Amino acid sequence: MSDPAAAAALSIRGLSKEYVRGKRVLDGLDLDVAGAGLTAVIGPSGTGKSTLLRCINRLVEPTAGRIVFGGRDIVPLRGRALREARREIGMVFQEYNLVERLTVMENLLCGRLGYTPALRAWLRRFEPADIARAWALLDQVGLADFANRRADALSGGQRQRVGIARAVMQQPRLLLADEPTSSLDPRTSVEIMELMRGLGSAHAIPVIVNMHDVELARRFADRIVGMSGGGIVYDGPAAELGDDVLRRIYGGTSWLQ
Repeated sequence: MSDPAAAAALSIRGLSKEYVRGKRVLDGLDLDVAGAGLTAVIGPSGTGKSTLLRCINRLVEPTAGRIVFGGRDIVPLRGRALREARREIGMVFQEYNLVERLTVMENLLCGRLGYTPALRAWLRRFEPADIARAWALLDQVGLADFANRRADALSGGQRQRVGIARAVMQQPRLLLADEPTSSLDPRTSVEIMELMRGLGSAHAIPVIVNMHDVELARRFADRIVGMSGGGIVYDGPAAELGDDVLRRIYGGTSWLQ
């Protein structure tokens, strides 16, 4: 019988994180993510959803455990090896994390900094292929007409589109999104989820989204991972995310409609 972890794009074993000794935010998580599809991570505030994503891309140092990505455990990596691993993991942030004074096109090209020599990047001399790819992505996210507009002149939804396109510019093998719709109105939130699912499918990139909106998760995720108390209490399809499962994840009943 084949080992499902061996075929996974990402395989996590025994992942724990303590910011304060003895108080685990993540408590020995095991999780495999396949090479396609959108996985939504849901759960109450403080249960470790953002910490999980930030451990995966090593913005947060795990306390214990293994994170196997690209065939190797990335937890022990340091220096150049860590930078090389990170450039294959795209990240979309809740607050966009754009360089406000740069144009939309320049922000997209920041996604190629990990592949561009420092002097060429400083002089903004990017490869023609990178520029062509940026134009194609701007067209895909509906912002081709905004290429020369500064990031600080965009709406929230437009900024998040730039953030998603910049992450895809890295040509990653995994895309993470940390509450990408929490600052957006309902219509724009749907558009952003459609965009991430579509780009993930078009570019064959598995997507992991940490989110609070259960209905958005049900609508767009191929798989839902429910977290509570630093552990995984549900892992399965959206169709099976009933009230009994939601009570296990969030507790109580008065909030259920």
